[in-house]
Amino acid sequence: MNTSLINHPCTICCRSTSMWCSRCQNAWYCSPEHLQSDWPRHRRECVPINTQQAQYPNMIATPPPAQAELISVSALLFMPHEERSRIITVQCRPHGTVSQGLCPTPLIQEYFPESVPHTIILTQGLNGEPLRFPLHIWYCPTSLQRGSPMNRAIFRITNGHASKSWCGPVVVLKFNGSRRQGYSDAGSNDLPALSAYFLAYK
Repeated sequence: MNTSLINHPCTICCRSTSMWCSRCQNAWYCSPEHLQSDWPRHRRECVPINTQQAQYPNMIATPPPAQAELISVSALLFMPHEERSRIITVQCRPHGTVSQGLCPTPLIQEYFPESVPHTIILTQGLNGEPLRFPLHIWYCPTSLQRGSPMNRAIFRITNGHASKSWCGPVVVLKFNGSRRQGYSDAGSNDLPALSAYFLAYK
């Protein structure tokens, strides 16, 4: 297969890419950020594909690049009404290629029906030691603000000694390194660092 037919240099950095401007499909970009930064120039030449088809009725539109497969990782789930945390499987949607170093997006909205979750990146464990694999904590700000029922699973791992109760659901993913470019499996060995964080939470 001749990959030169589907890989073109990014208009900004010349990195090989198979992503293009979806409006005209004539300009190639390796990331949405590069399209955005080039938009003031590109908009003057960007002709929507439907207009081009009217001029060239025999043209066949090239299909967009195939979506990357979802990545599965283990995460810790703390539900307010459950006594213990549990390990769940979370699907993550990749962005670009691994070499671009963009962390995939976890598909966890089902655990946060009230609002868009916010995140905290925990980089220190017990006694302030740096975590080799930082933890990515997803939580519901609405639950915290309005004082929803206390999260019993978090109450349990802190033995009830936290100065402030944590409310609402919490999902914890584990980065695969300090550069935070992807996730690895989280598990029960991450509970001590989380317990220390929840104890210090004010």
